[in-house]
Amino acid sequence: MKRIHLIISGRVQGIYFRHYTNIEANKLGLKGFVRNLNNGNVEVIAEGSEEKLKELIKFCRKGPDAANVDNVIIDYEEPKQEFETFSIKY
Repeated sequence: MKRIHLIISGRVQGIYFRHYTNIEANKLGLKGFVRNLNNGNVEVIAEGSEEKLKELIKFCRKGPDAANVDNVIIDYEEPKQEFETFSIKY
């Protein structure tokens, strides 16, 4: 099990980025959350297999069709196994 912390910048709010990230993460069987940040970025924390996390990173680099992702900052952290599901935080 691995854990990633992503900060996604660009045109990523107001275009259902959280919604589609939630769908993708649940399809991949990951646990964690996605949320909007006050500065216009989106934050993702996810835990799961390295292979599945790489797929989520790939998705976040592109985002949904209306997104325009400028950058994805990726930090690898120690898994805490604190999540039961993947969800949207408000």
